[in-house]
Amino acid sequence: MKPFLYRTLPWLLALGMLWWVLRSVEVAAVWGVLQQLRLDELIWLAVANGVVLLTLNGRWWLTLYGQGHKLPFWRLLGYRLAAFGLSYVTPGPHFGGEPLQVYFLEKGEGVARETAVAAVTLDKLLELFVNFTFLLLGVIVTIQWRVAPGLLGQRALWAAGVLLAVPLGLLLALWGEKRPLTRLLYRSEPLWQRLGGSESYDRVLTVVTRSEQQMTQFCRHTPGLLLAALLLSLASWLAMLAEYWLMVSFLGTPLTVLQLVVTLTAARIAILLLIPGAVGALEASQLVAFQAVGLDPAVGISASLLIRIRDVGLTAFGLWWGVRQLRRLSGTAVWHRFHLGRK
Repeated sequence: MKPFLYRTLPWLLALGMLWWVLRSVEVAAVWGVLQQLRLDELIWLAVANGVVLLTLNGRWWLTLYGQGHKLPFWRLLGYRLAAFGLSYVTPGPHFGGEPLQVYFLEKGEGVARETAVAAVTLDKLLELFVNFTFLLLGVIVTIQWRVAPGLLGQRALWAAGVLLAVPLGLLLALWGEKRPLTRLLYRSEPLWQRLGGSESYDRVLTVVTRSEQQMTQFCRHTPGLLLAALLLSLASWLAMLAEYWLMVSFLGTPLTVLQLVVTLTAARIAILLLIPGAVGALEASQLVAFQAVGLDPAVGISASLLIRIRDVGLTAFGLWWGVRQLRRLSGTAVWHRFHLGRK
């Protein structure tokens, strides 16, 4: 009974929030806002989102380049979109597709497993560090301007600080050659032994140790690439801010800096919830945030629908492309086994 409850609870929460949103805002009002969009404005939004994708993929490309692998940029972008698609349909859109990225690097590009794990982990740490930095700043601004109630704001501030401390602490530990992941794995050896046995533990320990060593080398020996990766992360966030501001402006409501920070921070918090695609949470966050800053909530719901359409489109393309690559790689493996068998 409990496993069933755990599986269904996120969807029950999502349906509850969607029901509340539909009761709070008239569908006709949302449709009236969306009808203001023109084709050229949609093209500008696509361009802005393209900049976001290119900068994010550029950061991953740099981490691999720093480890000695100059891979095709556009193929990496396809791998990243496939991973995004998988993450989007799993609880918590921030995570889920990373093993698929490792698989594509290892099987599709011939990258050693420990190097693939190091590149994906380092890319994710940089992403989380910048994301949670902006989240913390957004919460501080929200509290400073008294948009959120005092207790709620203080709790959000503590949560954002804890979230930021994790990637920041890991990056600093890697820089200082502390090997935190390897130490954690050593301490969890008894649990691993009970669950998977010594053989699986030894394999994981080898990969983690080598991956962490490569991440440390990247941070310490190529600081210029590390700085460039951080700057690309900053550029991607600036592009996100620009895309969101353009989106709401095209819907007939230009945002002030305060309104931009509050409404986008609310959207980013919603994405952290363990609900696939943040269904219901994203829409509810925009409803609450737009009301809090004195704007028409129908505009917020319209913006959340545009974000939803964009992300579902990217998810569909990424999963389609990923399935094609998986079929290609599995077909190649079968052909190799057949060829070796004939020999």
